[in-house]
Amino acid sequence: MRILFTFVVIILGISAAFGQPQTPDVRKIEADPSQGFSYPYYLYVPPKSTSPVGRHLLVLPNNTGKINDDLAVHEENVKRRIAQVPLAFGKLNVAAIMPVFPRPEADWKIYTHALDRDSLTTDKKQFGRFDLQLIAMIDDARKRLADEKMAADKRVLIYGFSASGMFANRFAFLHPDRVLAAAVGSPGGWPIAPASELNGKKLRYPVGIEDLKAIAGKKIDTDELRKVRFFVFLGDQDDNDSVVFGDGYEPEDKDLVFELFGKVPVDRWEISKRLYADAKMNAEFKMYPGIGHKITPAIIGDVNSFFEAAMK
Repeated sequence: MRILFTFVVIILGISAAFGQPQTPDVRKIEADPSQGFSYPYYLYVPPKSTSPVGRHLLVLPNNTGKINDDLAVHEENVKRRIAQVPLAFGKLNVAAIMPVFPRPEADWKIYTHALDRDSLTTDKKQFGRFDLQLIAMIDDARKRLADEKMAADKRVLIYGFSASGMFANRFAFLHPDRVLAAAVGSPGGWPIAPASELNGKKLRYPVGIEDLKAIAGKKIDTDELRKVRFFVFLGDQDDNDSVVFGDGYEPEDKDLVFELFGKVPVDRWEISKRLYADAKMNAEFKMYPGIGHKITPAIIGDVNSFFEAAMK
């Protein structure tokens, strides 16, 4: 049990054992507004001596787990997590990036790490459209890898848990042409529904997709979205629910989720699964018995297997 606990702690990124990256395989890429990203990101490149690096970049949205106006706090968290990529995803043998996006305390309702509604509609440019900045980072990383004779496809693998699971889920809906496969863990109590309405009620973002064109500037591409492979997972003891908090959902959206889908994440699971099936999405839903809001070695193994299958 001690070995299992240690592994889970490391995967969650809360261990200080790794400290700051000391390997040349982890690089900090400074912010470059001229290229479309105003914050730095970290790039992990696996050793080329083992086997050819895979063609699909692994994207890991950052999730500090707390608000703080000091970007250095979020960067320290990213340093620890990106250093754990070889342990968690080394068998994929792919390059990986993690952005250093802020999560503000002064403007705490803008839940940037979850790509919430406010982060798409805010007029504060420093906190807006991190989805577009992430695309710019992806393309910048692809250019850097190409310079080293490592081709990277424009369609990425994306993985997130909790707030970063929300980000991964929503990013895939906003930009399905840029995602090959998305592993979405415990996405804040509700994965975005691939539907505009249910029972006569409109499902606006992030409950559903009814007003995506209005707030994101483009209509959802249903054909491309159906090409994306989704692995959505939750523990049956997981009660972590962002729906009830003001930074995650607006009050009217919370009320709608409660009315249509249920008051706790587990109760909403089968309805969400059905909505994805009805929309003919390529999605697998899995619930892990006896698991709360945490990652286990078995889950990481399933995520790796999911990505491996998607890349074949």
